Amino acid sequence: MSTHYQYGDETGAYTDGEADKTFDFDDQSIRKGFIRKVYLILMVQLLITFGFVSVFTFSKATQEWVQKNPYLVWIALAVLIVTMICMACCESVRRKTPINFIFLFLFTIAESFLLGMVAGQYEANEVLMAVGITAAVTLGLTLFALQTKWDFTMCGGVLVCCLVVFIIFGIIAIFIPGQVIQMVYASLGALLFSVYLVYDTQLMLGGNHKYSISPEEYIFAALNLYLDIINIFMYILTIIGLARK
Repeated sequence: MSTHYQYGDETGAYTDGEADKTFDFDDQSIRKGFIRKVYLILMVQLLITFGFVSVFTFSKATQEWVQKNPYLVWIALAVLIVTMICMACCESVRRKTPINFIFLFLFTIAESFLLGMVAGQYEANEVLMAVGITAAVTLGLTLFALQTKWDFTMCGGVLVCCLVVFIIFGIIAIFIPGQVIQMVYASLGALLFSVYLVYDTQLMLGGNHKYSISPEEYIFAALNLYLDIINIFMYILTIIGLARK
């Protein structure tokens, strides 16, 4: 459904009377319900994820148990890849209830497990600092996306190009050891996914933005925002860890 409507002429009068107002009101109601649903799903995902992070960070027994059972990492990685590909490529999986929630739940559990393992390699105060900074960055960028007149939804192509370059840089960085290049890579990652967070937020909001995501794609919208926030957290945690070495 299009999210752009003609509200009135230069005098402020409506050009199509009550029909336009009713149609616009219905569309806004659907969009607001869609946004509430997306943020509710996102909050549940983040609670699960940071629950796992807390367990791995504060429980050495959990870390030791996972180290003794390395096959769990491969299972989680396989679940993560399969569910993400299915949700990204198959519209029926994303839109059909309850299978969309099942796939999203499995993806969230797998991602949370792997992220918890990564967080367990850091000190508890470093993880808590990263969580606090990520929360502040996410809140600030979300408010910015809501208030700014800049339309980031037109930057999709540029962001994809930046992501490809970032991935190539990451592959090269593997073969170039050193704290400086790791710090540069993590900083660029945090910056890139911060912009993606603004982009995905505006896609969800619709309204006067050029592009918007369909209200039926609430799973996909929640998945995008979740991945943005998780990546921001991961790169901020990397920066903190490197800075404290």
